[in-house]
Amino acid sequence: MNEEIVTFRERSRLRERYGPWVLVTGASDGIGREFARCLAAGGVNVVLVARREAPLRDLADALRRQHGVETLVLPADLSRADQVEAVAARTDGLDVGLLVAAAGFGTSGAFLEATLADELAMIDVNCRAVAALSHHFGRRFAARGRGGLVLMSSLLAFQGVPRAANYAATKAYVQSLAEGLRAELGPRGVDVVASAPGPIRSGFESRANMKMAMGGTPATVARATLDALGRLTTVRPGWLSKLLEASLALLPRWGRVRVMGLVMGGMTRHQAERVAG
Repeated sequence: MNEEIVTFRERSRLRERYGPWVLVTGASDGIGREFARCLAAGGVNVVLVARREAPLRDLADALRRQHGVETLVLPADLSRADQVEAVAARTDGLDVGLLVAAAGFGTSGAFLEATLADELAMIDVNCRAVAALSHHFGRRFAARGRGGLVLMSSLLAFQGVPRAANYAATKAYVQSLAEGLRAELGPRGVDVVASAPGPIRSGFESRANMKMAMGGTPATVARATLDALGRLTTVRPGWLSKLLEASLALLPRWGRVRVMGLVMGGMTRHQAERVAG
């Protein structure tokens, strides 16, 4: 049977399991956009959240035309606590049963050479906003006796990573949060999954000022993660993520740090070359 048909049928169960609405952060592009498309294909109405309003409205129009679902566009900068609270408040009248917290960004290079405001904003988006939304919607889902949280971890979450130290630390937070919440919320009918992809060609590398020789696709991440929701605590989408994790699995933690430092050094070599030039 065609894999796409199987995946679509798996997505179709999500409306039955979680309800008619999902909230997707980071929906303007990359992985968040693919989550929105996958869920709309399964008949789930979508609340689209990101900073940029124009691409959100384009996506909303496309999802309504292609899949006949309802959409709600909520432009918001999730580095600001007041706008995170506004997103939560604007959805109180909707039967949201699933949160996909896909918003996030990364930085790379030596931590001491970074702009502190950027590093703190990354903590706000990758950690603070995820905690706030997980707390708000986790309460709602537990009260109704069903729901789901999808939190975006990373291959970098499982050890320190030189030249991406703060980004890796934010993902370690998300990974640990997801593991703890799955144990807490599972008995109350709420599924939680951490999605920990490796390199993904999503536009993330451009904002993080990295260069990737290869990478998976946002569609692979979204499909594998939704298929794992309710079954696994952590999913590593795509063959590349699984290969990289397997290659690191037998190393002690200090060895993983060293290897990931070499990998990240290769992805950021152009930064030093530009300065030298």
